Order: sequence, then structure tokens, then C-alpha cells
Amino acid sequence: MVSIRTEEAFREAIASEELTVAVFKTTWCKDCHFLDPFMPDVEQQYDGRIRFFQIDRDELPDLCSELNILGIPSFIAFRSGKEMIRFVSKLRKTREEIEQFLDRALQVDGALNNG
Repeated sequence: MVSIRTEEAFREAIASEELTVAVFKTTWCKDCHFLDPFMPDVEQQYDGRIRFFQIDRDELPDLCSELNILGIPSFIAFRSGKEMIRFVSKLRKTREEIEQFLDRALQVDGALNNG
């Protein structure tokens, strides 16, 4: 997963015409590290349909404040610079929950861009 380290790079990434999912994490978050073993497989599963990148919340605190990122890890889907849907909860996220969110992001994207 590509890491974004500046607000400029973030804004450029979400401006894409592709469905893009930002994953907000930190190095000290145990629930964030829980994702590490399976996220590469999840990325591969959605290859060609969703672009992924990650942001360390501690590296871009102003951006995360602007986006109201409180819990981590947080997942937000964007297209053309607009937030479409987000998955935030204070509970540890399972692979199945993440895949359900990604499937829903694809459905929302399809509804908004084909309707």
C-alpha cells in the first residue's frame, strides 16, 4: 500500500477518477497492525477496481482533524476529490468487515457514477 506523507499528495490521490480508499493508521495502534497480515491480499482482490493508500494520522494531524478522523484504523472511499463512504468504529476491524465496506464502496460508486 502506498504511503502518503503530505497533504498535497493526499489531495492529488483523492482527486483521481478512480475509486480510491484511504486507510488512516498509526505506528503505535495495535488494531492497525492487526490488518497487516491480510491487507495485501485484500488489495490484490480489489486490484483494478479500488486504489489504496495509507496515511499515518500522526504525520498529518491537521488533515486528519479536517477529515474528522478520530478512531483508527479508519477507511474512507473517495472519487474525484469527494468523500463517498467511510468505515470508522472503535472496534478492531476484521477482514470480512473491511471487505463488506469495500463492496459497499463499489456499490455506492456504481450508483453515483452510473445513475
